[in-house]
Amino acid sequence: MENASLIGLSRQMTLRRHMDVVANNMANMNTAGFKAERMRFEEYLSPGAREDNFVGRDRRISYVHDRATFHDFSSGPLEQTKAPLDVAIDGNAFFVVQTAAGERYTRDGSFQINNLGQLVTASGDQVLGANGPIVFQPTDREINIAADGNISVLEGTATIDSLRGKLRLVSFANPQRLIKEGSNLFTAGDGAAQQPAVNVQVRQGFIEKSNVNSVAEMTQMLDVSRAYTQLSTLLQQQGDLRKAAIEKLADVPA
Repeated sequence: MENASLIGLSRQMTLRRHMDVVANNMANMNTAGFKAERMRFEEYLSPGAREDNFVGRDRRISYVHDRATFHDFSSGPLEQTKAPLDVAIDGNAFFVVQTAAGERYTRDGSFQINNLGQLVTASGDQVLGANGPIVFQPTDREINIAADGNISVLEGTATIDSLRGKLRLVSFANPQRLIKEGSNLFTAGDGAAQQPAVNVQVRQGFIEKSNVNSVAEMTQMLDVSRAYTQLSTLLQQQGDLRKAAIEKLADVPA
């Protein structure tokens, strides 16, 4: 296969994966706490075919290579809901939740109380405090979540606050090592050293919305689609030229 076709195909492969990333971002533009994915491209240089009778050095061919995807951890806009169990993080940190597969991390603070009185996520995973799961009593009322994450309530007819726990907030020295899972959760990959969050506050009655910019993502989707179409046309033209050349060579008298 000619080098032009190989280069075009390499670009089409990266464009297809780029479209998958953009489409996933678009699908989660209304998911609370969602963090967009971005792609990183790089040039991959490869020497051409080698022959013993080549004079001088081979020319290096430049291919397109999607090196990796990375997380965009920029904060999303905060939306006020006034719901007492909605909590948004102001700063670089994550909530810690307990799943069947172990501890996971999320920015989605739309919490609930299950039938056991435990503070859980929308998926039913326990929200962890500094000393384990946070549990409420049936008579608890007027839940208050302070900026430092302390959760207090008025119990029964009492007029003095009772403490139910403190939200466990963690940050990572290298958050790009986090691995995205389903249900808006991250797991710690190799090198994702966990540490207690500092200079972070929580805001009760707010939800952090997705940081996906719908206009920017739609523009990217159109750009990727146009680039893919143009490459398809170019490769088709290359194929037509090759076919025409073969047909003319077949007509040359032996």
